[in-house]
Amino acid sequence: MQPDRTAELKACLERKILVLDGAMGTMIQRHRLQEADYRGSRFAGHAHDLKGNNDLLVLTQPDLIRAIHAEYLTAGADIIETNTFNSTSVSQADYHLEAIVHELNVAGAQLARSVCDEFTARDPSRPRFVAGGLGPTSRTASISPDVNDPGYRNTSFDELVGTYSEAVRGLCEGGVDIILVETVFDTLNAKAALFAVEQYFEQVGRRWPVMISGTITDASGRTLSGQTAEAFWNSLNHVRPLSFGLNCALGAAELRQYVEELSRICDCFISAYPNAGLPNAFGGYDETPEQLAAEVSDWARQGFVNIVGGCCGTTPEHIAAISRGVSGVKPRAVPQVERKLRLSGLEPFNVGKESLFVNVGERTNVTGSKAFARMILEGRFDDALAVARQQVENGAQVIDINMDEAMLDSKAAMERFLKLIASEPDISRVPIMIDSSKWEVIEAGLKCIQGKGIVNSISMKEGEAEFLRQARLARRYGAAVVVMAFDESGQADTYARKTEICARAYQLLTEQAAFPPEDIIFDPNIFAIATGIEEHNNYAVDFIEACKWIRANLPGAQISGGVSNVSFSFRGNDAVREAIHTVFLYHAVKAGLSMGIVNAGMLGVYDDLDPALRDKVE
Repeated sequence: MQPDRTAELKACLERKILVLDGAMGTMIQRHRLQEADYRGSRFAGHAHDLKGNNDLLVLTQPDLIRAIHAEYLTAGADIIETNTFNSTSVSQADYHLEAIVHELNVAGAQLARSVCDEFTARDPSRPRFVAGGLGPTSRTASISPDVNDPGYRNTSFDELVGTYSEAVRGLCEGGVDIILVETVFDTLNAKAALFAVEQYFEQVGRRWPVMISGTITDASGRTLSGQTAEAFWNSLNHVRPLSFGLNCALGAAELRQYVEELSRICDCFISAYPNAGLPNAFGGYDETPEQLAAEVSDWARQGFVNIVGGCCGTTPEHIAAISRGVSGVKPRAVPQVERKLRLSGLEPFNVGKESLFVNVGERTNVTGSKAFARMILEGRFDDALAVARQQVENGAQVIDINMDEAMLDSKAAMERFLKLIASEPDISRVPIMIDSSKWEVIEAGLKCIQGKGIVNSISMKEGEAEFLRQARLARRYGAAVVVMAFDESGQADTYARKTEICARAYQLLTEQAAFPPEDIIFDPNIFAIATGIEEHNNYAVDFIEACKWIRANLPGAQISGGVSNVSFSFRGNDAVREAIHTVFLYHAVKAGLSMGIVNAGMLGVYDDLDPALRDKVE
């Protein structure tokens, strides 16, 4: 295991633009290897074809891989990627070589390590680094491969975590300096990889720098699984990456606008390593080293990048030209970006200081809608999807999904519905709020969404240890959390209890769980007014006053609530309920309420309410 070189790496990045190597596959193809070359003596009797398994060459042709690494270092690369792009059990299953995945990663890391150390020893003023490559696998957790069953998946989050765990352990034991999750075409796959990475870091008590690189697949500006560049960033920035960027699929000219976009919004270093242009009719790449370097060098001069290199079709000649082009160019300065709640579905949704009230659609909730519950119980998921679509069309910026019904397998229903939503871009463009009183249902839901969603909810009702455990897991899945004002003594129903519990939870989350304040959403409990019980009379006012206190004393946190609860005593009287919601929101939003679970169809305009009714409500 290599000593921690994070400080050294960051110092280099502050000083200069670092150069990543070019394509491994392109270089291997130059050697026109045959089946016997891939097999070597060790796998001569293997029962399945091995030609094309480039990762296997770290065992059967190590001198060849070593020589390619050396060519890229000679050309000017500062960072060398391990030849482990497909060294996961999911990918090696194509060759029936799952059993050697750990060995492939160790050997790939050791090969790159030894060559980099040789070059560093020759010139200690120019240290070279090894990035352990984790490719996307050949499966996708967000998209069905069966057009007749949009809810079907050929892999699962847990399967991907397992295969990535094995790979990352091998890479770190083999001596890498960096973990590189690259060529991300499905953000849910990347979430699984990063979950495995963070899990490994926790197990060994040490962190490695993490680089993340996604793939914009075409001129639509989206990944294969449908996310925009900013939504991709919102989904994965919870791992605090060393760098974030893009590679593959496009040439530099086509990739430019997306690299520029990320350079503005990411508060970390930016990497970019495009293909040598777009593929020609024969699948080859025609862009010359000079053409590619001219574009990449302009990115550098414009202040877009910190790490540059090449992907498909690039060679040591391309890397040498890029290295010359960025030499002496000042690296991009990492910007100070406003801290805000950054959510995403297929598209980004950001909630900051100046944001207006966020409407969370409540109709996809079996506990709040009898009609929706009946659809789910009867297996009418197409009708249930229509409800979700209508919520978004009616202005819901987030949709709340709850499957807590005694007659339901809540976990299975949550998984099925979320997988179906993923195939509906007009619904999945908005973030998801996963709502359940059962942690296992919440966790099942988190394994199905590629965007950054919201957990609704966690609380201290089972004590601090369980609260922190759930918070840390939510963070590892890349979700924000709603924190209920609920502790070991029960739900907070007074101003004093609301503020006391929220203050305690905030301190635990920020100080012990390293949870960013902007990803904390407090729910100080909206209870029904006008029940005829005197103790309930001040419930709405206590909530509004608690909002003011949270805004003043718990910086960065957002505030949410189930708005329809406040009018529960008036079930059946929709005119009064609508007026109560409208007046309540008017005052609560002014006090700091930033989002609410609400039926948009039961909201009016404050100034348009009948004055007599409005006065009675107030």
